[in-house]
Amino acid sequence: MPLMLVKILVGVLVGTLIGLTGIGGGVALLPILMFGLGVSAIVAVGSAAAFNALTKVLAGCMYWRNRTVHWPLVLALSTGSLPGTFLGVLLLGHLRAAYGSEINTILRTFIGVLLICIPAFMLIQWQLEKFFAIKKRPPQELYPAIAAVGLVAGFLVGVSSIGSGSVIMALLLMFVQCSPVVLVASDITHAVALTGFTTLLDWHLGTVDMSLVLPLLIGSIPGSFLGVKLSTVLPGPWLRFVLCLILMITGARMLWV
Repeated sequence: MPLMLVKILVGVLVGTLIGLTGIGGGVALLPILMFGLGVSAIVAVGSAAAFNALTKVLAGCMYWRNRTVHWPLVLALSTGSLPGTFLGVLLLGHLRAAYGSEINTILRTFIGVLLICIPAFMLIQWQLEKFFAIKKRPPQELYPAIAAVGLVAGFLVGVSSIGSGSVIMALLLMFVQCSPVVLVASDITHAVALTGFTTLLDWHLGTVDMSLVLPLLIGSIPGSFLGVKLSTVLPGPWLRFVLCLILMITGARMLWV
């Protein structure tokens, strides 16, 4: 099978998973790139960031037009996330200069830890919210904390391309008293800025492979529509649970390779 077709089919798969389960593109895409296509970790990170940025633009534009974006919340997140991703990519550049090709081993370990921790957190976030009796507060009372969340998430995105949606959205839903539609719109709008800025930094670092990103995008568009359609007939929560378990197993495998 031609490699271009394989990349498009990977895009279809990732798009379907995103549409069906809501799991972020970086979390779903990275293991497939690294294990399925044999892409080096540092190129997989840069290319996944570019893929995430481009796939979120259309959704972001739709939310802007619907006027469901909470702009002060987006600004608070960006205040932390943009410096955070700059520090993350700067660290990548430093590690590559210091360790050469060994950076891929370091990244694989870091991504493996994230693939265990983030899906595990997503599986138990509602239980944590109930156990600690977390009281949600209006966003204007939490701007400093939201900026701190943005800083951590931005750093994770800069190093791994994971976190622009999965980490931030989970924390916003736990702590911020706001309509879910507004939170989703604000999260995606912020993710456009965060992943776009990360892509520019990764491009400068030379880790974005557009011959990989473009076929993935071609496949992800019909895949996302397919996933949304399937979500109306398939048990989305159970599939999300299964996908989280698969990601955790994949993360463990990365740590033991």
